[in-house]
Amino acid sequence: MDKRCISQECLQTTGFNYTLSLINGKYKMTILYTLMEFGVVRFNEMKRYIGDISYKTLSSTLKELETDQLINRKEYPQIPPKVEYSLTERGKSLIPILDGMCEWGDRHRI
Repeated sequence: MDKRCISQECLQTTGFNYTLSLINGKYKMTILYTLMEFGVVRFNEMKRYIGDISYKTLSSTLKELETDQLINRKEYPQIPPKVEYSLTERGKSLIPILDGMCEWGDRHRI
């Protein structure tokens, strides 16, 4: 087996880099975790659960996750407006990674 040489590799072409580009951001993993744990969540419920996130940041982060097809946004035509978020099948495929992070944290928490 040939040894890989870093001088002939490029991080941008790796699956790791692509995955990181989708989940990188201060709150993206937190939002994905929230939806993994609770299934369908409304905007204000998520805001209260996460706590120290502004409405603007939550809104823009949800839009990014929706654009990347990791979450669904379902809007109901009623007054007051009702919007629910949930993981897409693509988002659900991240659950083993999120579970692994939870298990690691439970084992190594100080």
